[in-house]
Amino acid sequence: MTDLSKLLILFVTLILSGCQKDKDDLTAYIANIQAQPQPEIEPMPVMKTYEKFVYSAGELRDPFVKTVIDILPVEEEIIEELIDNGIHPDQSRLKEALEFYALNELQLVGTLQQENIWALVRAPEGVIHRVKIGDYMGLDDGQILTISDVEVTLKEIVSDERGGYVERDSSLSVVDVN
Repeated sequence: MTDLSKLLILFVTLILSGCQKDKDDLTAYIANIQAQPQPEIEPMPVMKTYEKFVYSAGELRDPFVKTVIDILPVEEEIIEELIDNGIHPDQSRLKEALEFYALNELQLVGTLQQENIWALVRAPEGVIHRVKIGDYMGLDDGQILTISDVEVTLKEIVSDERGGYVERDSSLSVVDVN
């Protein structure tokens, strides 16, 4: 063996013998821990047994089925025949710009006289539109009948209560801002 290997064996032996010396305190600590009384661990709780539930209301009557029998005869509703009066909006006509606003949203701001008389109407976003007799405005197919300096009159087609249509007169007046 070489001197280096002898020296290595001697070194390992010294280290191992050093670990074996002072173990008395470790042995005393282990003995102390083992001498202490062990705490009691609570037993696991007992599981409750599953109780089967039997649904017995399935045999009862359905609450959504009518059970009261009408003894009195039911009066038949009198259905009025819808009489077509020939008034209806023209569905094939293209909508004009002011037909997308209710009349109460529009303002008559003035008139303009060239070859014809024109009304100047302000839309809610502030754009002023020029309209003439025969043009349409408002949500209810309102056709302009007359234009004066202070008012535009229209004939609107509105739905009646029975599913038909009737004509109604409306107007748009100049609003005084003073």
